[in-house]
Amino acid sequence: MAFATRRRQDCHSVTRHRRFSALLTAARRSGPGLSLCTSLAFTALAQAPAHAQARLDAQYEATLAGIPVGRGSWTIEIGDDQYTASAFGGTSGLLKAISNGSGTGAAQGRVVNGALIATNYSASTTTSKKTEAIHITLANGNVKESGIDPTPPVDPDRVPVTDAHKKNVFDPMTASLLRVPGNADPLSPDACRTGAAVFDGRMRYDLTLDFKRMETVRADKGYRGQVVVCAIYFKAVAGYIPDRPVIKYLQSARNMEIAFAPIPGTRFLVPFRMVVPTPLGTAMLEATQFITQANPHSPKTQ
Repeated sequence: MAFATRRRQDCHSVTRHRRFSALLTAARRSGPGLSLCTSLAFTALAQAPAHAQARLDAQYEATLAGIPVGRGSWTIEIGDDQYTASAFGGTSGLLKAISNGSGTGAAQGRVVNGALIATNYSASTTTSKKTEAIHITLANGNVKESGIDPTPPVDPDRVPVTDAHKKNVFDPMTASLLRVPGNADPLSPDACRTGAAVFDGRMRYDLTLDFKRMETVRADKGYRGQVVVCAIYFKAVAGYIPDRPVIKYLQSARNMEIAFAPIPGTRFLVPFRMVVPTPLGTAMLEATQFITQANPHSPKTQ
């Protein structure tokens, strides 16, 4: 964009710098905000199971107010009796020039009667100032052990996470894979009538979906077709600081949404696009590549 004077260019640059700095600060503190919109970019490559029913290789671009701020990749393999989901991502564009960051993580588990039962989840984020690693071990939906390295300081204002909060939960990545039971077309309004209890290693929160619309999308590479768009609602349960503005904002937001696309050969839907309006502009994570491959020799997950 052309500007009439150098002064206007400088003012615009300072404004964008402040907006990105504010975004970075909010992202570091948000926890669930990252889970909703950018955690796909902050995960790690994992070993794939043999004889997969289906595989997804996806690449995403994150934008804020239409300006690119990050890129990530996501790989999912669903087998007859096990699954892995993994990704890698980092900042890009102007945000990278201001504060470089990247992340890795992975989720693994078993496939039992068509459902994904996580056994391990890990994630790490690295910025110019610090590196943080989270790990969770689960058994039948219950957290057996979890930790953050380095151990964060104790904040007396944080709502404590109890053992009861760690039962019947999903890790953030497994929670992103939407399973649609039954035999009908999984890509339907019924797919949105669900929710999940999530523990990300620090915070316990609930996500609830509701149907919004059907839509047609087109990735630069790969998928072209319908998606089901769900509204998503966030409720903090434990592990959060009630007075933190990002928590209040996410809990009151009524215009966040996720568009889910299918993985052929399974009854699972995967986020194709996620939209989270923020005071700094609309944050969006959208697939630029969404390539799926079904194994014709494997039975469809029920």
